[in-house]
Amino acid sequence: MVRMDDNEKPPTVPPKGYHDDENHNRSSKEEELTPSALVQGRRQSQSENSDSESNQDSQDDEERGDEAQDLETLSRVSSGPPYSVFSPSMIWWIVFMNTISAFLSPITANIYFPAIPALSQDLGVSVAKINLTLTTYMIFQGLAPTFTGDFADIAGRRPAFIIACTIYLGANIGLALQRNYVALLVLRMVQSAGSSGTIALVYGVVADIAPSSERGKFMGIVGAGITIGPALGPIIGGLLSQYLGWAAIFWFLCILAVCWMIPYILAVPETGRKIVGNGSIPPQGWNMTLIDYIRFRRQPVNRPSSHVRQKLRFPNPLNTLAVLRNKDMALVLGYNACLYMGFNLITATLASQFSDIYHYNDIQLGLCFLPLGGATMLASISTGYILDWNFRRIAKKLGVRVGGRRGNDLKGFPIEKARLQIAYPLIVIGVLVSIGYGWALHYETHVVVPLVLLFFIGIGVTSPFQIINVLIVDLYPQAPATATAANNLCRCLSGAVATAVIQYILDAWGRGWTYTFIAFIYGIFSPALWVIQKYGPQWREERMEKMRQAIEKKEARTREKNATTTEQVLAETQPTSS
Repeated sequence: MVRMDDNEKPPTVPPKGYHDDENHNRSSKEEELTPSALVQGRRQSQSENSDSESNQDSQDDEERGDEAQDLETLSRVSSGPPYSVFSPSMIWWIVFMNTISAFLSPITANIYFPAIPALSQDLGVSVAKINLTLTTYMIFQGLAPTFTGDFADIAGRRPAFIIACTIYLGANIGLALQRNYVALLVLRMVQSAGSSGTIALVYGVVADIAPSSERGKFMGIVGAGITIGPALGPIIGGLLSQYLGWAAIFWFLCILAVCWMIPYILAVPETGRKIVGNGSIPPQGWNMTLIDYIRFRRQPVNRPSSHVRQKLRFPNPLNTLAVLRNKDMALVLGYNACLYMGFNLITATLASQFSDIYHYNDIQLGLCFLPLGGATMLASISTGYILDWNFRRIAKKLGVRVGGRRGNDLKGFPIEKARLQIAYPLIVIGVLVSIGYGWALHYETHVVVPLVLLFFIGIGVTSPFQIINVLIVDLYPQAPATATAANNLCRCLSGAVATAVIQYILDAWGRGWTYTFIAFIYGIFSPALWVIQKYGPQWREERMEKMRQAIEKKEARTREKNATTTEQVLAETQPTSS
């Protein structure tokens, strides 16, 4: 394991602009490449003696660069550049904008609930048909990030964010103007595709700018934007629908999207590590902020000679499914889907159960989500700081120095243990309070009892969910947006299926046994976390070794191809004998 030396002085970081020392830019790129890839790249740059050789080398460098970057966390050493050159104020600005973006998808899904009766009446269809738009929304909520996440890992975060938000804005305008059920059904799918695409991006951005030792707090803050949406959505939707009509819900979402897009386009920088490295490599035109594009459009941009320009291709959703082929990732994503499914069932049935028992109106039902929403936001933020503390604690115990803003080499470090240790007691709390919540509803106790239990459900279920989200990014650093998309796919599809059958289970089993069964799901599958903690490091090393071998084979084929090309060029340039 590489030790992080806090006494080492990091390289000088330019305070602004892109036109600083080329050596600094080159060293920041070398942070992401394996030593063998760097040596090979330098050899190629020295052997560029003809146009044909140059074109061939450029293509080979591009193919090899993508794979070499997959091992960024394994090749980073303490003597290299900082993990990110963005200033602390810029990092907080990026995190703030990503938190707002993360808020869009869950609030869009839940703000719609209070308007269902009004939509049914105005469009002349049954409530069951309106409920179908909820199911299709969740399906696209799971599928959309499989495209967006892969695209973001290829082209950068900014293009993916802007395209997703533009789709979302157009869908909301159409939903506000439509008066037809088919249009409602189709546009809700488009709306979901736009808003849900951002979920995969926000965690990817955090992985770009925060090393493992500081990742918990930032992912906790971004996660708070996701978890608070289900609580605030029904309240805002109920007020808008009751006083301004259901169309006002979609106009509100339009305004929210525009208020986010304008500052994002103007001043939120590109963070994708395949595009800008640690932030010191100047991005190409479409990855620049509008302010920087205007500032530098007439100035030459000096990029390091080792920089490999990303080759754009159509997003491949199968890359997301490929994440599930890894044993550790499959277990992590599977258990996270169980947590989300149970939490989603509790939130989805809250309004109907409280309406049947306590006969509340729409606004009162919306207020009942506040204890749950407050707990999820508190749990998300506090869990992030606790994760960073536990990371430092284990690192100190093992004699590993955490190098501040430098990246940490996770080879040999028990990152699974550092994350999952926090989850076990919280899962026990989640199981117990979920059972208590079900029986409180069964016996129709005073409303304070289930509301208090909802608060602790927010603590005991959301916290493990957030912990696993951080672990997913730690385990798949080469493509964090793709890994998050796989997580989103698993949890949304399981949530969609569970939502479709939960009412039948409630009718057959009653409230007490239904929520006991939900808690049973948390508990019965929790040993999967112990398996991940025990065998995860070994599986992680096996996965990284396969990646190394793949890179070596690719380099060997490239060398053979270059040698053949060189021989052909020499043969063609030799003068023929008379």
